[in-house]
Amino acid sequence: MGWCDDSQLVQRSRDVNGSFFVPHDLQASVRGAATGPLAGLTVVVKDMYDIAGSRTGGGSPEWLAEQNPAIRNAAVVEQILAAGAIITGKTICDEFFYSVTGVNAHYGTPRNLRAPGRLPGGSSSGSAAACGANACDIAIGSDTGGSIRIPASFNGLYGLRPTHGRIDLTGAMAMAPSFDVGGWFANAPGIFLRVGMVLLRGDRITAPAAHLLLASDAFAQADTAVADLGREFLKRTTSVLPQPTEMTVAPSGFDEWREAFRIVQAKEVWETFGAFIARAKPKLGPGIRERMEFAAAVTAQQADAARKIVTSARAHLRAFVSPGTVMALPTAPSIAPLVNIRGEEAESFRVRAMRLNCMAGLAGLPQMTLPVGTVSGCPVGLSLIGWPGGDEVLLDLAVSLARHCGIVSVSA
Repeated sequence: MGWCDDSQLVQRSRDVNGSFFVPHDLQASVRGAATGPLAGLTVVVKDMYDIAGSRTGGGSPEWLAEQNPAIRNAAVVEQILAAGAIITGKTICDEFFYSVTGVNAHYGTPRNLRAPGRLPGGSSSGSAAACGANACDIAIGSDTGGSIRIPASFNGLYGLRPTHGRIDLTGAMAMAPSFDVGGWFANAPGIFLRVGMVLLRGDRITAPAAHLLLASDAFAQADTAVADLGREFLKRTTSVLPQPTEMTVAPSGFDEWREAFRIVQAKEVWETFGAFIARAKPKLGPGIRERMEFAAAVTAQQADAARKIVTSARAHLRAFVSPGTVMALPTAPSIAPLVNIRGEEAESFRVRAMRLNCMAGLAGLPQMTLPVGTVSGCPVGLSLIGWPGGDEVLLDLAVSLARHCGIVSVSA
């Protein structure tokens, strides 16, 4: 985005559209090291990561009101600053991260400038929308049940949900720790890869992507135009990816996995936020209120039974993606829904989205979404799921596949 002073950098990102950022935003940019792999690149950060001197709100003004300014940076913030990045803002997210739509009843819905009039996706909505609007080079988010993958698809971005545990979440608000991961968005595949060089830790397991599985039952969850675009992309990329082998990933259907994910997530969400909600009785937004009521009602016995399904699903899914094998599936079941979606239509979208997005969370696997094209002018993402520790292979594939991305447009 070029060099300018700190106040100009912040104002520049606001001038694109002010709806991406929280009211308690940074007053000036935070500059990192003078040199490094991210030197000079601008970054926005989801309002769940501590930035020294500012408060972290998690999408809730009443939670925010009880917080003191952070004493130190979250690990992710410290890493990107050490790599030379410049942080220009804190972004809106869904309240307590408990949605995939991107709607926040208190702060508003960040505008999806690449699909006007449609949802940005959540919960990392402000980060994705800002990146989609070219208000930053890199956007930091998180993913529990799709919060990187869905908004990346809706905003036409590269996005990664890493292998569980490969990003240090010290200094970040938790939601459901069994599934929580940090993640990021970028428009440019080279920058996308460089962020991984900075943030990923622990064991990387490198192997050539010699086998490609096409999850036919996952494709069947998507609208026809979305599924067809994904299949067309795979046909065009045989110089990079192997010929796909069609397979059924969930022989008994996705709903048992989806429901187990939902129950374990809810139990952990209540363990994370329940004491605050019971004491402070915050005014929760629509949808969030109902999910918190469900979370409060989940019993230990229900959670234990669901965790057995999680363990079985994890083993089943990991057996498919041994090192050298990746799995392709649609990132989202549709283009971004209209911002006024309500009722049964909204619930149907959420259920279909969770069928597709529960798998990587259950198995702790890395999942990358690529901006492969558009349907009726709206961005569509295709995902590749890799093996544990195969994150860097996925990032390398993003660079290799870049020339094929974003060039196909179809009508619904």
